[in-house]
Amino acid sequence: MKTFLGIGLGPIQTGIFVSGASKGGFDRIVIAEVDDFVRNGVNNNGGKITVNIAAKDHVFQEEYKNLEVYSPADPEGKEKLIAAAAEAQEIATALPSVKFFGPTAAWLKEGFRRNPEKVRYIYTAENDNHAAEKLEAEIAEKFPNTYYLNTVIGKMSDVARDADCASRNLTELFPGAGRAHLVEEFNWILISDAPGVANRAVKSLYEKTDLFPFEFAKLYGHNATHFLMAIIGASKGLEKMSELTAHPEILEIGHKAFVEESGVALCKKYAGVDDMFTEEGMRNYAEGLIDRMQNVYLSDSISRVIRDIPRKLSWDDRVVGTMRLCLSQGVKPLNFAKGALCAARAEFGNDVEAIKKGLAANWDKDITSGEAKEVLDLILSAEI
Repeated sequence: MKTFLGIGLGPIQTGIFVSGASKGGFDRIVIAEVDDFVRNGVNNNGGKITVNIAAKDHVFQEEYKNLEVYSPADPEGKEKLIAAAAEAQEIATALPSVKFFGPTAAWLKEGFRRNPEKVRYIYTAENDNHAAEKLEAEIAEKFPNTYYLNTVIGKMSDVARDADCASRNLTELFPGAGRAHLVEEFNWILISDAPGVANRAVKSLYEKTDLFPFEFAKLYGHNATHFLMAIIGASKGLEKMSELTAHPEILEIGHKAFVEESGVALCKKYAGVDDMFTEEGMRNYAEGLIDRMQNVYLSDSISRVIRDIPRKLSWDDRVVGTMRLCLSQGVKPLNFAKGALCAARAEFGNDVEAIKKGLAANWDKDITSGEAKEVLDLILSAEI
């Protein structure tokens, strides 16, 4: 019997892993979910869920069946999850953060102990470059044929709530859910390599021997440009990423930033790794992403993209981290500096001294010399 185990039931889980498991011929799709309303709703619907998929010119639905949803907080449910962990060939964690790995690892380990030699692949999808290593550390016990794999997920997704479902003509996750999962049709999900992983059953996963360059490209290319265009759009009063289509000046900034700044830097840093890290490959990657970001059927909100500005302005994240990558490769990030200035103004106000003080505290750096001064000077001299 082929068993898939998913942990968490958000749109990443449903739109990637449950979708891939459904198409991969698993006999059982078992899900761990602590939200009792969601758990009961799916089970009372006969184990069926519906996911909305945004294509370029329309939204369509896919129904996935055969789900069994249990709560690890319930003793009976926990036992069923432990049994599923023992027999599952493929497992996907899609939790809000790696901070939730501790309790999850405890019952996973119990399951692994019941079948310690089994070959199993665990895909970690918590938007953390070292999620796999962190989960393995939480398990803290060696199982010789258990492989923990990182992922790079460039698939955009959303959860629509209540009246928004009807206004956007989206089908609820299950009848009465009050929420709908929406994911884009793009489905090229990268995973770490491991012995035998090419024989996996979950569909739309593609292994890379060295995943780290692609993680860098996701953060400092995709995420950085997404944020750049969103924060400039926000400064002009825009509310949806799809509204950028009417603002070619913002799209041009995003295109130059991605292709001529971070793209060039990424190609220099990872030359020879993959065809993506060539001038043509990076241009195709960038232009495809910028086009997808404007998908009116995805209806991506700018407020979602720019949320948590302090984190995104931090030293290693998508704004400043991208600028630093560019500088390290001899590229001046003038367009990314525009986004950084918009973000700094949104967070700290327009006063230059307030921006300096806020960034110094956020970075925990001396901004009067070295790399921090170079980055700060670029931000403050940006022209928007």
